[in-house]
Amino acid sequence: MSTVFTDETRARAREIIARYPADRSRSALLPLLHLVQSEEGYVSPAGVAFCAEVLGLNKAQVGAVASFYTMYKRRPTGDWLVSVCTNTMCNVLGGQEVYDTLAEHLGVGHDETTEDGKITLEHAECLAACDYGPVMTVNYDFFDGVDPQTAVGLVDELRAGGRPAPSRGARLCTLKEMSIQLAGFADEREGAVADGVPGEPSLRGLRLAQQHGVSAPGFDPNTPIRSGQAGAKPAPSTPPKAAPTGSTAPDVPAPDRKSPQVRTAETRQPDAKTAVPDAPGTKVPTDGAAPAPRDAQAAQAAGAAANKPAGDAKPAGDNAEAQERNLSEAESTGGGTANDKGAQK
Repeated sequence: MSTVFTDETRARAREIIARYPADRSRSALLPLLHLVQSEEGYVSPAGVAFCAEVLGLNKAQVGAVASFYTMYKRRPTGDWLVSVCTNTMCNVLGGQEVYDTLAEHLGVGHDETTEDGKITLEHAECLAACDYGPVMTVNYDFFDGVDPQTAVGLVDELRAGGRPAPSRGARLCTLKEMSIQLAGFADEREGAVADGVPGEPSLRGLRLAQQHGVSAPGFDPNTPIRSGQAGAKPAPSTPPKAAPTGSTAPDVPAPDRKSPQVRTAETRQPDAKTAVPDAPGTKVPTDGAAPAPRDAQAAQAAGAAANKPAGDAKPAGDNAEAQERNLSEAESTGGGTANDKGAQK
């Protein structure tokens, strides 16, 4: 299927792959996908097979990448991809109305193409231009502050063969022309770049800085950034260790070093009978004497009996045979616990 691609596309594919180290050729997959889209107008199954062939990958690997990024179109797409932002800010400013008007005017819905193959319409979650909203893009070039009427005028001009000037950025190019640029090849059209100017909202911060005399301090990128004033001693990398106390107890962080979550958990009071560890004048109860082995055995047996039998009709819990043996050995040695017996062993 990859034979549908021209010799020029194959030559460009080799040029793209040559940009990467020999053992990293699969890194060329993204520009190669743009390359095949520049010839067919979308990433077709033949395009996936072509990329897999020249990179030595399987089609599943290529398809996984092509279906992940929205800039790779998986169905035939028009010359002009019109994206209307319908996210929060643009929506409040009328973005949804712009989209609905275009959908009705063009007779298409989201990710659908007009019958003449000229325009594909899509709604976008965010076009990263909230200060210009509502915005729409044509092949990712911005048209700022649109309304339903101006949007309809733009698509009509595109369908008539015109190329309206974006609010910011270079001159419009078709989806195929854009894809060849994203593959890493220059746009040969006359005046293709340097047409656009920055918008006033983008320059607002600069204007305020100039108005109030704010500027960044001089900085030589070859000079390391100092952590303090000139002549100041550098801060120690680690806090000094406390003097030894002779105790063998492990170090415990001070209470003020505990996280809020830990302190909250430690100071909870489940009921009125439970003392709060951090409350002044309270004494935290300590464990009393360990229960006798037979009492522990009876408690364990009662717990196992209370459990619902598992699916194999056996009592839930572990096999008690080893526990019985340990308890018997503990009683024969003077009432020690099974853990004590284990430690002696």
